[in-house]
Amino acid sequence: MHRSAPRLARILACAAVPVMLVVAGCSSDSDGKKDDATSSSASPTKTEPAVAPAKFAELPDPCKSVTAKTVRSLVPSAKDKGGIRGKSSDTSARGGCSWNGLDDNGVKGSQYRWLDVGFTRFASDQSLGSGAERAQADYTKQVAKAQATEGAKKLATAPLGSIGEEATKITYDLTKTGEDFKYVTVVARTGNVVVTVNYNGAGYAGAKAPSAADILEGAEKAAKEAVAAVAAANDSGQPSGSSKPSTPPKPSSTAKAKAKASASGSKTG
Repeated sequence: MHRSAPRLARILACAAVPVMLVVAGCSSDSDGKKDDATSSSASPTKTEPAVAPAKFAELPDPCKSVTAKTVRSLVPSAKDKGGIRGKSSDTSARGGCSWNGLDDNGVKGSQYRWLDVGFTRFASDQSLGSGAERAQADYTKQVAKAQATEGAKKLATAPLGSIGEEATKITYDLTKTGEDFKYVTVVARTGNVVVTVNYNGAGYAGAKAPSAADILEGAEKAAKEAVAAVAAANDSGQPSGSSKPSTPPKPSSTAKAKAKASASGSKTG
């Protein structure tokens, strides 16, 4: 009996070894599954949606954005009929041109006119937004800037539905150099471009001031042409890589004779 006791203890100890290994193995599997679950539950890297591409990539020549005929009608005696170009470090993003002149009518007095056309183009930017959104924000700023003109009298603001995607007219009177000026500012947005037109006039040496209606009509005309010029500057015409089908050359009389003989031979053969 004394000899069997130690033997029984050794048997029980050996029998316990597989149980411990199984427990250890289960514990290892459990830890591995937990690690896998942890790694799989990690949130994926977020990707921001791409902003919409800008509609227009170019700006028109500001001094040619309004036709010469319109310039002559709005500023009859312009000092520089080709316009005075504004300075810009990046003409693809910003540009402007102005015309001014005094039409001297002798004893009937003189008429002064000033026309200015400005363009600002906004590119689409992942961090700043689409070109159209940025242009819309600037459009609002330009309207507010015109409304805040110091010394403006009889100021009125109204939308214009026939110019660009959105447009606003700001009309007011302003006294300068002892004369009463009639002012109109038209701010328009077309795609990612903001167009600002300023037109004003006054009568000198006893001449009557121009009517507010005439100044407004002139500003609207210039604004329509300027907005149309933006589209024209970006109109590439025919799609890149495409070409009109070439017209095959007319066959010579010798080629015609050979073709006729060939056709005759095929019929008789």
